[in-house]
Amino acid sequence: MISKFPARMFRWAAIYGVIVLLPLYLTPLPPVMGETFLGFVGLALVFQGVFWTIGGDPVKYRPLVPFAIAEKLVFGVPAVALYAQGYPVPPPVAGFAAIDLLLGLGFFLAWREIPRSD
Repeated sequence: MISKFPARMFRWAAIYGVIVLLPLYLTPLPPVMGETFLGFVGLALVFQGVFWTIGGDPVKYRPLVPFAIAEKLVFGVPAVALYAQGYPVPPPVAGFAAIDLLLGLGFFLAWREIPRSD
């Protein structure tokens, strides 16, 4: 029997992501590359649906988990690294990036608990 951790990890991550990302559509757009910002937010929101789906049946969707981990790393690693090097990354952005890294770790730990379906 699979533990409840993987399903809960992905479902709670999806809820958290929607709560954090949706308000970004209400913020003023940056003076340049606003379309890139909106694309980032939209793609991140789409991934919340992927997380929710994985949480519904972790064994069936186990092959998607490495992509979910990558989704957390592609923002978290560069943002935290740039912040640590003194680049002008706002502290709240660095904080959310650190949370993404923790979620990525949680996804990895969940992935290790999910049995293979073969």
